[in-house]
Amino acid sequence: MVWQRGTYIEQYTHFLPTRKRGVINMSKLNEMREKFPQTEFWNDSCSCKELAYAIENGGTGATTNPVIVGNVLKKELPDWEDTIKQVIADNPTWTEDDVAWDIIGKLGTKASKLLLPMFEESHGQKGRISFQTNAKYYQNKDLMVEQACKLAALVPNSQIKAPTSKAGVEAFEELTYRGISINATVSFTCAQAVAVGEAVERGLKRREAEGLDTSWMHPVCTIMIGRTDDYLKNVVKASDICVPAEALDLAGVAVMKNAYRIYKERGFRTTLLTAAYRNYHHYVDFLGGDIIFTITSDWQRKFANCDWIKIENNMDKPVDEFYLNCLKQLPEFIQAYEPDGLKPEEFQHYGAFLATMKQFLGGYDSLVQLIRGYMIV
Repeated sequence: MVWQRGTYIEQYTHFLPTRKRGVINMSKLNEMREKFPQTEFWNDSCSCKELAYAIENGGTGATTNPVIVGNVLKKELPDWEDTIKQVIADNPTWTEDDVAWDIIGKLGTKASKLLLPMFEESHGQKGRISFQTNAKYYQNKDLMVEQACKLAALVPNSQIKAPTSKAGVEAFEELTYRGISINATVSFTCAQAVAVGEAVERGLKRREAEGLDTSWMHPVCTIMIGRTDDYLKNVVKASDICVPAEALDLAGVAVMKNAYRIYKERGFRTTLLTAAYRNYHHYVDFLGGDIIFTITSDWQRKFANCDWIKIENNMDKPVDEFYLNCLKQLPEFIQAYEPDGLKPEEFQHYGAFLATMKQFLGGYDSLVQLIRGYMIV
């Protein structure tokens, strides 16, 4: 099925290379959509220009985080400079943080309009954009829930991201109960994914027990497979253990496939989502799955035009046992791979969690600094 494009998305079609307006080429991404409609991909950015390309190639959603928002603003600053100045002028008592979150909301709201027809036609199962709560709140359930409710109210097709810490898992249950579709992020391990699946089920059952509707809800759980790889590669560099490079490129794939198997066995109503692409395995090895990819525009173009990729069902094909056994030499891989590899209180101390939170917090600080440059003049 090809989603109908309205006048809003037509504004951005002139950014699309090598295609006639209104005609969708059979790129590898479109071929995937046609052959495996259960396998979706989202644009890993809230840039309208990049999102338009994604939708033309079968994309069904978009996601943001502090680093993404900062990068979009830097690349498209001429488009947003007047808006930033106007927000500051209209709100003279606001702090840099107040302005930053208002701009985050405006960026996401603008992009959400491209996805809204898809959201309405699919009854909430497609066409969502993810807003991320302040990373500083990762240890505080109540602050995450409070901000998540405000962000969810910005647009009807919102999805709310928060880090998968112990407090984050508790927040996911409460937000699900309140009817908000969550996107669990800063997640790298099977244990985190299972905890999210269980929390969402508790929230859904609480709603259903009170006769509240869940039919438009679409919770997802991200596993940042590339960042799992990154972390384990750093572990190997600092150790005396020899692990083949090919195995390290498949670490996140192995974790995701194990989580996917458990989700299907336990009947979780949360959809798994892959993120942080580093190599072609992160795309090809999940084809055919009931799964979502979130892909940057650069990787979308690589995959779309890669003639040697075969669009075939690889989701149920396990990681080669030799590579898996090599990875199992690493205690840090076992922590990521096994469903009981980490306790909830240990989530925020896992190496990939720490590295990613530092980047997200740094990205938010950079965004605030950009805003401050317009306030202190």
